[in-house]
Amino acid sequence: MSATNVWRAVLITLLLAPCLNAQSGATQSTTSCNLDDGRQVYIRYIPVSLKQQRIQNGKPLEPGGSAMTLFTEMPLSLGSSTIPIGAYTIYPIPAKGNWTVAVNKNVTAGSAYDEKQDIARAPMETAQVETPSDALEVAFAHVGNRCTLRIYIGKSASFVDFNAK
Repeated sequence: MSATNVWRAVLITLLLAPCLNAQSGATQSTTSCNLDDGRQVYIRYIPVSLKQQRIQNGKPLEPGGSAMTLFTEMPLSLGSSTIPIGAYTIYPIPAKGNWTVAVNKNVTAGSAYDEKQDIARAPMETAQVETPSDALEVAFAHVGNRCTLRIYIGKSASFVDFNAK
């Protein structure tokens, strides 16, 4: 079995683990970025509505009470940090001006956010959109070796680049 297939098997197992630990009745969504060479980056999250999720400036966003989970099949750069292959929690942190995104090595279900376990942190470009989103939307845009994470909720749209190494 090649190293690529082993990593894919590990990632598939990690992708299924949050489903087993998810809150009862919470529907999870996955968004992915597929690079030209077949490598992928995934984010799993609960697409909550604004009625279900209160956005608090300075507090990490945990949709439906659960952190978003990032899975990567290749090392990534975020700002000046490198994120190794593996699974991580990802926390968008809202602010009045620009949001911040933190990638955290603690993937234990139900654990509280601990900034000391961040392996990467970067500012997000944030803008206001004319038509508000009623629910959390998470997507990737792909260009070359760059996967741009896009997060929409309410009138906020926030973006940050992950670059494949």
